[in-house]
Amino acid sequence: MSLPARVKLVDVGPRDGLQNEAQPISVQAKVALVEGLVAAGLTHIEVGAFVNPTWVPQMANSEQVMQKMARLASVSYRALVPNVQGYQRAKAVHASEVAVFTAASEAFNQKNINCSIDESFQRIESIFAAAQQDNVAVRGYVSCALGCPYSGDIDPASVLSVCQRLLDLGCYEVSVADTTGVGTVGSMQRLLDRLVPALGSEVIALHCHDTYGQALANIACGLQYGIATIDASVAGLGGCPYAPGSNGNVATEDVVYMLNGMGIQTGIDLATLIRVGEQISGVLQRPSRSRVALAFRSVK
Repeated sequence: MSLPARVKLVDVGPRDGLQNEAQPISVQAKVALVEGLVAAGLTHIEVGAFVNPTWVPQMANSEQVMQKMARLASVSYRALVPNVQGYQRAKAVHASEVAVFTAASEAFNQKNINCSIDESFQRIESIFAAAQQDNVAVRGYVSCALGCPYSGDIDPASVLSVCQRLLDLGCYEVSVADTTGVGTVGSMQRLLDRLVPALGSEVIALHCHDTYGQALANIACGLQYGIATIDASVAGLGGCPYAPGSNGNVATEDVVYMLNGMGIQTGIDLATLIRVGEQISGVLQRPSRSRVALAFRSVK
């Protein structure tokens, strides 16, 4: 299969990237991050999550971020929602679309949201009922698609089953997540050999963590299957509180650099993106995890 001519990059830094940070991050800093990503050319950004602040305190100010940031009509500002109450909160601040989530692992679902996969779909169905009535687009996440920290390897058939259920409900795409970053090109190939013929590459996105340094290789593998939507996080921010040892998402800067070298268009200005990553890393008082950003700094 030929490589896509253009890739849609979804920056999840403001949500997935920051959700596990212990230090308070101001509304102003988060707004600057979102607006900076837009200035760099990102058109799909996951701004926040409307979850219980007791469990994810970093997302408690998602409403204020949504209310204070400047918006462009050409940009989709997404919010993650766990239930219909979260959906209503996202709707009240005019989220462009919402994302729902479950896992391909029963053990991870229990740790993450304290319910089974089937029970998670009961919550998701209630969100869909409201979103369809409001004509709001819904994206789906499938965590632990390439391995679970609690139950080990995941059968691709289990991933396919969960993806199909989300699409049947009405998700316009499913983001297949290597939540712990344990995937390799071999396991990614085995998964996509099962998913792509059954679902089509156009409804699949990849969400790769870089715990073992395999994310770019796994993304390059996905491109060869025709997948043209990739999640990434500026400065390599991120980690999952329910996946021990999980490092950040693959850095958006590193993905853009790779795609530029492959002649694949993204519409993103790399220099601007690097500056945005440096700015949020400064707020967090640590260096960017993007290897491209570190390399660019060293040659200046």
